[in-house]
Amino acid sequence: MAAQRTVQGEAPSIIVPIRRVEGSQSSRADDLLAVEEALEIRLGQRSLSITMRTPGNDLELAAGFLFSEGIIRGRADIRSLGRPSDGSPDIVMIELVGRERQSSLQTERNFLMTSACGVCGKASLSDLQVNSCPALPRDDIQIEPATMHGLPDQLRRAQSVFDSTGGLHAAARFSLQGELQSVREDVGRHNAVDKLVGAALLDHCLPLARSILLVSGRASFELVQKALMAGIPIMAAVGAPSSLAVATADRAGMTLIGFLRNSRFNVYTGSQRIRGLEPSR
Repeated sequence: MAAQRTVQGEAPSIIVPIRRVEGSQSSRADDLLAVEEALEIRLGQRSLSITMRTPGNDLELAAGFLFSEGIIRGRADIRSLGRPSDGSPDIVMIELVGRERQSSLQTERNFLMTSACGVCGKASLSDLQVNSCPALPRDDIQIEPATMHGLPDQLRRAQSVFDSTGGLHAAARFSLQGELQSVREDVGRHNAVDKLVGAALLDHCLPLARSILLVSGRASFELVQKALMAGIPIMAAVGAPSSLAVATADRAGMTLIGFLRNSRFNVYTGSQRIRGLEPSR
């Protein structure tokens, strides 16, 4: 039986025939897999990036990618955003305000990303400094521990495609009161965050200074960087943070939480935003 694409929400999945083995017995069955396909992001008439992603929210992904890479500063920098004239579903066309800026970017920047890629589009280590993480402004945010405990269950309930395939990462934005405001899924952790940030950018909601970001896996430097570019003061991960993620969050004044599950979590930086905890360091 040939593979058949279905749609779960906005992210598609594929039905594939499999042989299921239980003990010494086998049987024929169908399984759902999350789709991974290439998306080309074009700046003007030239290709800027090719990324592997789960189709869906592609315009948000492109906008969020340009923003988190420091290529644009806000929605006003985008002249137009859409598909090519032939309607290709795997290409996004972007025109920026200011042709000189766009021409310069076309020649200076080129990215090739996989769905697991964060910094692989950078030509050298020095390129990591191009969009260095901004320091967050001082705030008076105070979150109850109970608010954080309730976030993973909300995220899981919102992951429609993960429930059917088990193959997607998710990023969710919550209010400071723990209310789910937006969620995006993708085979790539970085793509899920770019889609989330891109949606906020296109809705003129940046910076996200009163938001909590929760990611379904671990917290890497690249994800912390993207969150800081969006002005997010609190980031939590179901898994562990990396050492560079912790150092970056600490330097920028972000509250970084790891292992948020089963009514427990670790606070690595910015503990002053969690009610009842003493300030970090």
